[in-house]
Amino acid sequence: MRIAVKLTCVGMVALVAGCSSLNPFASKPAPRNPPAALEDFKQTLGVRTAWSTSVGTAGEFVFSPAVAGNNVFAAGADGTVVRIDAGSGRTVWRINTDARLTSGVGSDGNTVAVAAEKGVLLALDIDGKVRWKAQASSEILSAPAVGQGVIVVRSVDNRITAYDAETGSRRWAVQRTSPPLTLRTAPGIAVSGTTAYVALPGGRLLALALSNGGARWEVAVGDPRGTTELERIADLSGTPFVAGRDVCAVAYQGRVACFDATSGAPRWAKDMSSEVGVAVDERNVYAADERGAVTALARDTGSGAWRNNKLANRRLSSPVVMARALAVGDTEGYIHFLSREDGAFLARVSTDGSRVVAVSPLSANSAVFQTQAGTIVALATE
Repeated sequence: MRIAVKLTCVGMVALVAGCSSLNPFASKPAPRNPPAALEDFKQTLGVRTAWSTSVGTAGEFVFSPAVAGNNVFAAGADGTVVRIDAGSGRTVWRINTDARLTSGVGSDGNTVAVAAEKGVLLALDIDGKVRWKAQASSEILSAPAVGQGVIVVRSVDNRITAYDAETGSRRWAVQRTSPPLTLRTAPGIAVSGTTAYVALPGGRLLALALSNGGARWEVAVGDPRGTTELERIADLSGTPFVAGRDVCAVAYQGRVACFDATSGAPRWAKDMSSEVGVAVDERNVYAADERGAVTALARDTGSGAWRNNKLANRRLSSPVVMARALAVGDTEGYIHFLSREDGAFLARVSTDGSRVVAVSPLSANSAVFQTQAGTIVALATE
């Protein structure tokens, strides 16, 4: 099975020495399964570019923008962090942290958090001034999550740590065992109310109390199977999606599933392999699998609503709901708008030609997308 991201070994030295990895950003021969050709269709949905700017390339990392209030915060690998007015696209401030960054941005509108090389966590105030720096136990690839006065990060050694947003003092830490082999990706953390929902390697979803790190519940989304460690990779992908009383997530070589957000009781689960997260609306859960198919599943039962498989091998981004459309980016910088009713193509927009790696909703009909080359673009449906 194709793995389009780096692999990371943990545990014994011998195992680390024997680990191989695939870097998707390095020069490599033409893919065995090239992206499917794009079909022509009659565009029936108006899409406008609200604004666009750039923060610089992501390099080998995955950067994602954060939306907080009327602000969009974004970062690039060279240390650039920007605050953008979400309505006008005006750059409120642009700073350079003088550090090579390794993760996207987290913010609650008062504190802005990013991670730098060697596990350094930086907290900025709303004016872009560095408030404090802290040292995590190892490298941080996932965007920090900010809420309830704390910043929560997960480092690659599978340690989840919370820091006081004002002072940088460590509030609590939780350690989980890592599988021998994991994907070098950025499974995220979603904060809702007083709970942090943490996506973990090994296909686990963990709910922690923000106040003290106490485990409220832990469930399996991925189910490691196979005879080799490579076949048994079942890491969670993207960021868990919290919608009302549901929290939904998807795993690589695992399943897409929804659970009761309070108790962790399972709603339903379906076999799926995805490298990116899910989107949820009042009726459906949407997921893009590793082969490029976009699927809608009924939120209450998990039964199939529709499936669009015309974007094969296009390395799709997490989907996002935008009014009557579902938007998903691809490896060539296109953003495709599908009907939420039946998955038919409604519109298509091009960006800078590099892979669309992250998306965050702005409003009911708009979202902000970030590409590998560092373009930040806000699109709105009409």
